[in-house]
Amino acid sequence: MPDPTALLSTVLDDLRAEGDDLDDLVAGLPAVGWAMATPAPGWTVAHQIAHLAWTDAVALRSVTDPDGFAAVLRLAVEDPGGFVDAGAAEGAAEEPATLLARWRAGRSALIEALRALAPGVKLPWFGPPMSAASMATARLMETWAHGQDVADALGVERVPTARLKHVAHLGVRTRAFGYLVHGLPVPETEVRVELTGPDGERWSWGPEDAPDRVTGPALDFCLLVAQRRHRSDLALVAEGGADTWLDVAQAFAGPPGAGRPPGAYASDTAPDVAPGVGGAA
Repeated sequence: MPDPTALLSTVLDDLRAEGDDLDDLVAGLPAVGWAMATPAPGWTVAHQIAHLAWTDAVALRSVTDPDGFAAVLRLAVEDPGGFVDAGAAEGAAEEPATLLARWRAGRSALIEALRALAPGVKLPWFGPPMSAASMATARLMETWAHGQDVADALGVERVPTARLKHVAHLGVRTRAFGYLVHGLPVPETEVRVELTGPDGERWSWGPEDAPDRVTGPALDFCLLVAQRRHRSDLALVAEGGADTWLDVAQAFAGPPGAGRPPGAYASDTAPDVAPGVGGAA
C-alpha cells in the first residue's frame, strides 16, 4: 500500500500543476476572452473560473470550518439545481483581474490546508466524507474538466499529462455512483480497466480475468467520465456489462450530467481570441 502522506503530497503537487496550466490559458485573455461562451450552456470562461474559485473556497471551508460548510450544505439541499450556478454567476460578474487573483489565492490556500491535515482525517462534503487525498483528487479532476471547457472555448488543444491517472482513478472508483444517479442497479461483478497513458504507459484497475472490460486511451476515458465528450467520439472499447457503465459513467457529484452532444468538437475551428493580448492578470 502506498504511504498516505506521500500519496497526498503527490496529488497536491499535481493539483497545483493542473491549476497552473489552466491559469496559463486564461491569464493573458482580454475581457472578450473571459466573456466567451464555453460548451457548458450559459457559462462563459469567467463562469468556469468562478466555479472553480467558488468550489475551492467551499472545500477550504470543509477543511477549516466544518460548521460553515454545514451552512453551505443546507443551501445545496434547499436549491440543488441552482446553488452551483449562482456561485458561478456571482464570480463571473467580477472584473477578470479580481476573479483571477481570488482563484489563485483560494486554490493555493486549499492546497496548503490539505497538506497540513493529520493523516486519517475525514472531510465533510456533498456526498460521503472524504480523505484529504480524495478531496485533492476531486479538485484536480474538476480543475482538469473545467479547464477542458475553457480550452474548447478558446480552440486550444491541450497536451495530456500523467496527471490524467488521478482523473482515471476517480472515474473507476465512481463506477457505482454512475449507476445510482441514473436509478440503475449496481452490478455485482467487477470490471477490468486498461488504459494507455499519454506517454504510452499502461494503467490498469480490477481483476485481470474480469469478463467486463474497458480499454482505450486514458485521455478518452477521462473525457468520458468527466462528460466532456460523447462516447461515440471516443476510442474506448467496452466488453460485457461494461458497455452499460460507459453510458452512465460520471466522476463528479450531483445529478446526472447532460454531457456533450456527439460530433460537437471540430478541430479546424478556432476562435479569434488568443492569450497574451491585453490581460486580466
